[in-house]
Amino acid sequence: MAFQANGIEIELTRGDITQQDDIDAIVNAANAELRIGGGVAGAIHRAAGPELEAETAPLAPIKPGEAVMTSAPNLPNRHIIHCLGPVYGVDEPADTLLANCYRGALDLAEEAGLESVAFPAISTGAFGFPMERAAEVASRAVLAKTGELESVRRVRWVLFSDEDRMLHEGVFESIFNA
Repeated sequence: MAFQANGIEIELTRGDITQQDDIDAIVNAANAELRIGGGVAGAIHRAAGPELEAETAPLAPIKPGEAVMTSAPNLPNRHIIHCLGPVYGVDEPADTLLANCYRGALDLAEEAGLESVAFPAISTGAFGFPMERAAEVASRAVLAKTGELESVRRVRWVLFSDEDRMLHEGVFESIFNA
């Protein structure tokens, strides 16, 4: 499913974030040390290989809400944007920190002149952020940024399951079609 906002295409799909060969930058739901972990971070680091950890080590640690960018070794993308989402119930204000991840990633993509970015559902796995609330925060943050974007023309969410994709579709319909 796709939405339009200020000339930016917003897409939702179920899939593997490491297999987005038509996207300039994928976003890693990173840990503070920017190392291999579980979930999205584990999948990206395994696909990218040890070159990625060597590149991220000097950039760590990062704080909740922060984003940094590296190359994307062994992946079909030009870059990986690493965002540390908030741990729900620990890092506050959680909504603001989560929104900062999406805004920061788009800022880095824009600064690099990238045309497309793919996000996972940041903080919704081991970090415990409720999926529906995270979708609301993420979609509102991206919608607010669309009027400022010049190079980024496409934003994609790559979601783990059909249930996650359908939940995001419902939330996005209410926000992007309001």
